[in-house]
Amino acid sequence: MPAINMDKLSRYSDWRILVYGQQGFGKTSAAKNLKGKTYLLGFSNSFKVLAGHFDAGWKIDARKPAEDLEMWANQFKPAEYDNLIIDDLTNFANIWLQERGRESKNGITNEIQHFAQWKNYFLRFIEWIFDMPLNVYITAWETTQQIIMPTGQQFNQFAPDLRDSVRNVVMGLCDVVGRLIVKPDDKSRWVILEGDSGAFAKNRLDGRKSCPIDELFNFEKSDSNAV
Repeated sequence: MPAINMDKLSRYSDWRILVYGQQGFGKTSAAKNLKGKTYLLGFSNSFKVLAGHFDAGWKIDARKPAEDLEMWANQFKPAEYDNLIIDDLTNFANIWLQERGRESKNGITNEIQHFAQWKNYFLRFIEWIFDMPLNVYITAWETTQQIIMPTGQQFNQFAPDLRDSVRNVVMGLCDVVGRLIVKPDDKSRWVILEGDSGAFAKNRLDGRKSCPIDELFNFEKSDSNAV
């Protein structure tokens, strides 16, 4: 295996950031603050807010997502870009499983094997993406997951809206997982970067516990901001 020169390794290059939150809060719009040449891979039409702000893009065809994603993969050249936006990752499972449902006996309902296939397919996809030599910014919707403490206490925690079988893997692989919120007092948009029992979040790039959404990609800050 190739050796890693730790002296030359930078935590601020080839980062992987996932931001989740309610629809319409500005997860996709935050990509306007990315610096460098940027490519967008979209799984819905929410990327239209970025018109004129990225260099190239591809929207996955919901009628044939697997085939279309393979076409994209065969022509995409990551070395030509600084950033890759994966917009609306939540919808990836929706369109993929919808297409697989057409293969079932009634042509609509998913069968048990489809969900196992989805897990394997998605994990291969995300690991391949994360091996690329560029920054990756991912957006996803928000849901709640049930957490059970060693004491037996149970509570619901906000987390990215991804299927249970893959959510923890994606969150573990990302350098930053942030929850986008709108502050009720002044309607400003902030990203929570430190998790607690109420929301999953993490930040292994710098010391910030939260930040305004427009400053998300401003790294190398040692100061902590409080919401």
